[in-house]
Amino acid sequence: MRRNLNLLTITFLLVLGLAACNFPTGSGSRDTAATLRAITTSQAATLQAGQTPGASPTLSMATLVFPTLPSLNTPSTPVPTTAGPANTAVPVSYCNWAAYVKDVTIPDGTTFTPGTEFTKTWRLQNIGTCAWTTSYDLVFSGGHQMGNVVAVDLPTTVYPNQVVDVSVNLRAPASEGRYRGYWGLRSDAGVIFGIGGDAKQAFYVDVKVVGSMTNVFDFAVEYCHADWRSEAGDLGCPGNEGGKKGYILQVNNPKLENGAIFEGLGLLMVPQRIFNGYLEGQYQAFEVHSGDHFRGIINCAYKSPGCSVLFRLAYRAEGEVKTFWQYPEDYEGKYYSVDLDLSSLAGRKVKFILAALADGDAEDDLPIWVAPRIERPSHLVTKEPTSTTAPSKTVTPTDAFTNTPTVTVTATPTVTATP
Repeated sequence: MRRNLNLLTITFLLVLGLAACNFPTGSGSRDTAATLRAITTSQAATLQAGQTPGASPTLSMATLVFPTLPSLNTPSTPVPTTAGPANTAVPVSYCNWAAYVKDVTIPDGTTFTPGTEFTKTWRLQNIGTCAWTTSYDLVFSGGHQMGNVVAVDLPTTVYPNQVVDVSVNLRAPASEGRYRGYWGLRSDAGVIFGIGGDAKQAFYVDVKVVGSMTNVFDFAVEYCHADWRSEAGDLGCPGNEGGKKGYILQVNNPKLENGAIFEGLGLLMVPQRIFNGYLEGQYQAFEVHSGDHFRGIINCAYKSPGCSVLFRLAYRAEGEVKTFWQYPEDYEGKYYSVDLDLSSLAGRKVKFILAALADGDAEDDLPIWVAPRIERPSHLVTKEPTSTTAPSKTVTPTDAFTNTPTVTVTATPTVTATP
């Protein structure tokens, strides 16, 4: 009996050891959205220059932990009046069921200073079988509340297949950090419902709160003070729209991949229309301070489904070019907020380089850097002294008129900042 027990024990251990060899290692395909969301709260990693465009950069990043998605009440499911044929799936439908369409305001990862008031608006579609009346509510269901509002009446009756914009007034928390609040809908009978295949998933607002920051360098405003080039050589600024050598254009209120409008400036950076073409702009020297952050949004232009590019932030220092950060982006109806801590470059004067590189065929690439900028903690910004007296200026009139006008060619055009 003892011998049999020992044999059983040994057999069990052997089976357990073999099974352990087949356990998953945790490696797998990269989740683009999850990876970039982690980048937005991590220390920026300096990447080696000369990486192959499209290669996955190795980054040291923190892991974001959001509250567990709150469970919503299960809506009543209509029961078919007649049984269908054997093995035939019956289409699922719910009386109360919503579909998320897009964020109308406040894209995920939007940065606010503590206590800032803002209005979050979602666009939802009624995909259920029941009409939503004004007795239905938008209701807080978990996570970070960001204010005192717990319920808001729907603005109008929404019939099946119609869409509606629902809004709530919120306030950014007083402490720095990343915050996410979950919201759902409530019927006039008190049934809580939401989105997803089971009509039970919440939608959310996601913001980042940081101390007061001051914009100290705006790449979109200063874009024509940069030297733009592609493999074809030096390029003019602004560029020629549709040019095959690549071109740069300033875009006012760019439309993001999901159709949302960003109120501000962006840069349409079209790479040279060749296989693995690129476009890059080297800016004037900038002295980096501790606490400086590079921020912006990356995505492709709205309705550019063939777009597949690599966004890159590099810098030149002491005659050497190094890649600071890069990320591949395909047109998939999403945009990504980028927040990079530049403190590793503190005390150095560098020339930042914005670049967009085609991943293969460049013919359909329309990448946009949205609001690329460097921000600094406000308490570290040194205010320029103001002069109390304006210097006098003497203007000498010209007595003679010259029939042949003198043409002055300015290498660096004047750029007017659009508010």
